Amino acid sequence: MLALTVLATVVVVLFSFNFTRSEKALDRSVEHEYAINDPQFRREMGVLLGPGITAGNTVQALDNGDEIFPSMLAAIRAAERTVNFETYIYWSGDVGKQFSEALAERARAGVKVNVVIDWVGGLKMESALVTRMRAAGVRVEYYRPLRWYNFSRLNKRTHRKLLIVDGRVGYTGGVGIADQWSGHAEDPDHWRDMHFRVEGPVVAQMQAAFIDNWIKTTGRVLNGEEYFPPLAPAGDMDAHLFISSPEGGSESMHLMYLMAIAASKRTLDVHASYFVPDELAVRALRMALKRGVRVRVLVPGEHIDSETVKVASRAIWGDLLQAGAEIHVYQPTMMHVKSLIADGFLVSVGSTNFDVRSFQLNDEASLNVYDAAFAAHMTAVFERDLQQAKPYTYEQWQARPWHERLTETLVLPFKSQL
Repeated sequence: MLALTVLATVVVVLFSFNFTRSEKALDRSVEHEYAINDPQFRREMGVLLGPGITAGNTVQALDNGDEIFPSMLAAIRAAERTVNFETYIYWSGDVGKQFSEALAERARAGVKVNVVIDWVGGLKMESALVTRMRAAGVRVEYYRPLRWYNFSRLNKRTHRKLLIVDGRVGYTGGVGIADQWSGHAEDPDHWRDMHFRVEGPVVAQMQAAFIDNWIKTTGRVLNGEEYFPPLAPAGDMDAHLFISSPEGGSESMHLMYLMAIAASKRTLDVHASYFVPDELAVRALRMALKRGVRVRVLVPGEHIDSETVKVASRAIWGDLLQAGAEIHVYQPTMMHVKSLIADGFLVSVGSTNFDVRSFQLNDEASLNVYDAAFAAHMTAVFERDLQQAKPYTYEQWQARPWHERLTETLVLPFKSQL
């Protein structure tokens, strides 16, 4: 009996670790002291978030699977020395098969191919795909599989989406490896999303982000010129990629959002596939609205893969709508884009959602681009998506039925786990 009690206690304690945050936790608002395009803003972003901002990059925005997957697969098939690939979702289907075949072919050709798949995100992946890749020489690793020694970290997943080829070309964004992301968002079975092709010195930071989790998973370092070649300027965009993890730097994403919101003076446009901000972020948005910033948030509508996220998100809208924020509900399909555009200059993209889970529990990677032309392009994309959305008003929020309010009350305390 005593042994069972001790065992149960150990299990409960280990399980509770899955819901804890890091010791470093933000609990105060960031003050508005300078603008997005102020050199001081960029200096502090580079220092506080991690890698410094690098010049000489080019970032190409890719829309939906019809543009994203052919570009990624072409880059893999052109690899000469190394391919590093990390993803949360990897499911079976045509897309999963295409990627496994391309990765396996390169491994057979002598390219070093390293793959990290989140264990939870890969549960729907056929084991035969992994078997064939490993047989071809691909080093496939699952991030934090279900093991007794991982039990205390089971809820802390890698949500990073990174592909780096020959240390020279990188990809990041919102897509997973599944058929839902194929097509061009033409119907509810084909999701709306974006991914980004990157060249220039910032690719080395993307490589380092992948290797961060490769070390956690395997204990091995990937180094040498085949992973970190000299990188000449490839464009004129300034950018940096930074990471977060519950084991270190877990507040990086939270801090980035708070700093960007605090520095904005004119506009904030947010694609938010999962919009469940914490109290600090809501307060920061209200402060921005009070000083005259136009805040527009685009969220999924009827077509969403998590009803609990939808419920928890809607519960928060009232304060923002009353303060003057615009919330637009995307109609055609699941909208999975993650982006923030501030004052027509800063664009932040990557795997990070505007929610508590991304801020506190997930391993995430975000690319910040400081470039007016790129921001203008992303704003045009945002405006195009708005045309397929419906505005949601404060009056609608006030008139929602009692059963929706009750569900929100029940779900909201668990928003960090959604």
